[in-house]
Amino acid sequence: MMEQIERELDDIEFRAMELRDIPAICRIERESFSSPWSADAFRQELTGNHFARYTVMVRGGEIIGYGGMWTIMDEAHVTNIAVRGDWRGRGLGSRLLGELQRLAVHSGMQRMTLEVRVSNTLAQHLYKKHGFTPSGLRPGYYSDNHEDALIMWAELKPEHGEGTPG
Repeated sequence: MMEQIERELDDIEFRAMELRDIPAICRIERESFSSPWSADAFRQELTGNHFARYTVMVRGGEIIGYGGMWTIMDEAHVTNIAVRGDWRGRGLGSRLLGELQRLAVHSGMQRMTLEVRVSNTLAQHLYKKHGFTPSGLRPGYYSDNHEDALIMWAELKPEHGEGTPG
């Protein structure tokens, strides 16, 4: 069983998100977030936001996760990161975040930031494993329930840019 999972994870590829990916991305958005982004929001990110960088995680031709960030000056701001429900719990969120960090380094970024719900301790643990530390709060940040967001920052190091994290 463990060997099968490891084989599945070896077949993971990353590529830039394309307009044709939006329906699959929206399905993952809806199952992952209480206030999911719309197809139009993703379309605008891909066609009208020159700061936006989005990547998809693919296995066997199927999108199983995605992540996005804005790259401004020397800082990357993670906008979204999600893994399809039936693929969670296999370390793929960590691989996806590592890929975003790698792409950020290759784009000349030196720091990375994100916001996370204060109640989402699972995500906070993942981010801490990738070098993020809490730096403040955004009170009432989330529109669905006015929950506070924890602001986290990480310094990007050259090793983030080496290879694809595993």
